Amino acid sequence: MKLIKSTIALAVGLVSTSTLAVAQSDTITLEDIPKIKKVISSAVSPDGESVAFTRSVPRELYVDKNGKNYAELHLVDDNGVERPFITGKVNISSISWSADGQFIYFLTKKKTDKFKTLYRIAFNGGEAQKVFALKDTSISKYQLSPDGKQVAVLAMPAKDSAEKELKKLGFMAEVYELGLKNKQLHIINLEPSQKPIMPDVVAVEGYVSDVNWSDDASKLLVKTQPTALIDDQYMKSQWHVMDATTRQITTSFKTEGKLGEAEFSHDGKYIAILGAEDKHDPAKGRLFLANAETGKVEEWIPNFMGHIGDFEWSNRKNTLNFVGHVGAESFVGQIKVGTAKYKKLVKEGRFIAGRLSVSDSDKTIALTAHTAKHPSEVFMLRKKRPTRLSNSNTWLDSKRFAKQEALTFKARDGVEIGGVLIYPLGYQEGQRYPLIMSVHGGPESHDKNGWLTSYSDPGQMGAARGYAVFYPNYRGSTGKGVDYSKLGQGDYAGKEFDDLVDMKKYLVDTGLVDTKRVGITGGSYGGYASAWGATKLTEHFAASVMFVGVTNQLSKFGTTDISNEMFLVHARSYPWQKWQWYLERSPIYWAGQSKTPLLIMHGKDDPRVHPAQSMELYRYMKVQGKDVRLIYYPGEGHGNRKVAAQYDYSIRLMRWMDNYLIHGNKAMPDYKIDHAAKLKATKEANK
Repeated sequence: MKLIKSTIALAVGLVSTSTLAVAQSDTITLEDIPKIKKVISSAVSPDGESVAFTRSVPRELYVDKNGKNYAELHLVDDNGVERPFITGKVNISSISWSADGQFIYFLTKKKTDKFKTLYRIAFNGGEAQKVFALKDTSISKYQLSPDGKQVAVLAMPAKDSAEKELKKLGFMAEVYELGLKNKQLHIINLEPSQKPIMPDVVAVEGYVSDVNWSDDASKLLVKTQPTALIDDQYMKSQWHVMDATTRQITTSFKTEGKLGEAEFSHDGKYIAILGAEDKHDPAKGRLFLANAETGKVEEWIPNFMGHIGDFEWSNRKNTLNFVGHVGAESFVGQIKVGTAKYKKLVKEGRFIAGRLSVSDSDKTIALTAHTAKHPSEVFMLRKKRPTRLSNSNTWLDSKRFAKQEALTFKARDGVEIGGVLIYPLGYQEGQRYPLIMSVHGGPESHDKNGWLTSYSDPGQMGAARGYAVFYPNYRGSTGKGVDYSKLGQGDYAGKEFDDLVDMKKYLVDTGLVDTKRVGITGGSYGGYASAWGATKLTEHFAASVMFVGVTNQLSKFGTTDISNEMFLVHARSYPWQKWQWYLERSPIYWAGQSKTPLLIMHGKDDPRVHPAQSMELYRYMKVQGKDVRLIYYPGEGHGNRKVAAQYDYSIRLMRWMDNYLIHGNKAMPDYKIDHAAKLKATKEANK
């Protein structure tokens, strides 16, 4: 790759990181990313006038102890006036309203608590009140009965005292995947006249992962799986109806493949279920309607050319509200029992919708949603008019944003592909720019035309530095129906990754991208694509950053926690059936021909893609003299969850891309980051 002179770089607006940080404070910089807040969940009040929500607040770099983001509780009314309820260094989750709208319930663990506990706080404010705590174990999930008299609680069984004592004495041998404990269901009486007592475990076979009450509190939906294994959660879950009085299963629903949420209709006759078309369907994006008495299940919207994201029943007329994801956009729809036709309450292009919450009066639908210019916020929908209520990042209002749009075009074999393109900020037609291709994981996922900037996704931050940033929705992505999402099955790294080359060619042919300055990055399956781009497709990419990625399909099968899921919805074969083929679809096989500098990063405690996957490719390239570097993050799993690790990742990602795509260097950038200097500067600034 030819050296790009600094004068040329400046002429096209590609300036250094330090210059950007000082001179372009009206753009999104790398330093802004660790400050981004977003709404996690929302719950509308029964009368539809207020929305309780949780907001994710990052820890302060170089100040707070290592850990995940805090989660605060806030309230916003229909005029957008916010009231902070529980803020600071707290972790609030699973919010819901009491039936009378007087209390907001939530889970948290206070300093005085040994385990996560159920609390409530009055709508009028005041101190939070402890409702119920289990002995020697945390509450992982709860569901209040609609009449407010009972609560269904899910929790792991408490550890045996002898087990704790033996562990202290050094007896810690682990028998892999055996002796696992199942999450259990408890039902607790909350009537004011009775003090909650330690409940008995409700006899349900297997691991209970979810529950949901009927509106009259006479029945419970209970979701089970054979064991605690994540593979069983993915591929062997099942919904049942339980009589709340007898605690007996009365109906079970025969579904196949991945399974999501389920909810009773208001009259209790029907159940909406989010699931898969069959056991080979990669995603839980089909909407089913089940008969609560007979257990008969039918697909509600057959041949829907997208994926359903969430739903919630209205409280009258057996009407269901739902989120549909089609292509890179989403809509909010509504459908009635007895028809497969739906209407759109909010059409595509307004926002990317998340979870829905419907008021008892049906007056208001609250939802989380994000746009190209703002992360997830609280929106209120009344009479088809959506209004944003919260603003978690007011500082974003003064930032300049690059143009962003969804694209579709044809691959070499005629299959429709596309993605979301963010142009370089200040884009000038006729000028060619470097490109960062950021590939999504899954592959049963897709990038949407909303907020696309995070610690591992350059997004608007990359655009502000002078990059075009493209998020490819290659074949096998969701958002275009089941058949499309199956196109990559049995063809690891085949046509699905050839699509990435076709996407690059398309952007080059439009005149936007410099073909010699294209980088690729991504995590998980996107990390696999990044490794493939650095090895098999090396002539197409000038730099690559791989995150928690697959490098050896043979050893990956034997070291992951989702091998059954891999077989059913991705590979459709076992390694021993096509040994050589699996090897040739592994980046390690092509390491010798690599000319692409590769930065590898991985969580050291990743259960999904074993950290050894990164070690293998690193060794294969290192011993052959290739430009490669490996970074491990202790305490992180399949993606970084803590702000310090996220920030470190962002610095390394952009430094790697800048080094090769902007500055045109031949040598790898320095492996050190002077966090000590940043720590000192932070302490000085806080004096």
